[in-house]
Amino acid sequence: MQPVLTLKDVNVYQGNNAVLTNINLEVKPGEFIYIIGKTGSGKSSLMKTLYADLKLREGEGTFVDYDLTKLRERDIPYLRRKIGIVFQDFKLLPDRNVYDNLLFVLKATGWSEKREMEVKINEVLDKVGMKHAVTKMPHQISGGEQQRIAVARALLNDPEVILADEPTGNLDPQTSVEVMQLLREINQNGKTIIMATHDYALIMKFPTKTLKVDSGTLFEVVQRTI
Repeated sequence: MQPVLTLKDVNVYQGNNAVLTNINLEVKPGEFIYIIGKTGSGKSSLMKTLYADLKLREGEGTFVDYDLTKLRERDIPYLRRKIGIVFQDFKLLPDRNVYDNLLFVLKATGWSEKREMEVKINEVLDKVGMKHAVTKMPHQISGGEQQRIAVARALLNDPEVILADEPTGNLDPQTSVEVMQLLREINQNGKTIIMATHDYALIMKFPTKTLKVDSGTLFEVVQRTI
């Protein structure tokens, strides 16, 4: 099986500053991987490199069949169609309801058939248990529900990989567990998930392969199971 992600001798830059050096990583289809580390350690910079918000300048990187070193501006939307991204702060558009938030993403990624879009939106809302909120505005639903919608949005284009950048960062512990259970379920249905987090309680509760960013590098840590 081809890895969905391969990084070889990668250095990650923010401006002229190398925040991570000598990163080597391989992720296989269907894996669930945590990337842990303190705030400011470089987790988000690594994630941004994967979804092409930061350019990969040094080393080799292939992600969902795209060579990250040769990625052109016009390739980026196509790369992003093959991945789903879940952010800490939900990033829902506040001026439109749940349905229109999802519709906006489908239209932006090239969908045009009204009926197909409707079917797809209902399907992803069903997957995350949020069909009842289809006409609600983001401010009318809780943080946990907003994050479920954000997960639904990430599933719209049936991505090969979901990148979750601190997806429980703004949630209380109980809601964090619910969102985590949802992500685990999606993973068990075959999706690869790479999740940056510093929520150690969650990692202990849902142990899986864990990589740590520390002192500018990335290494695997062996978890102690409770």
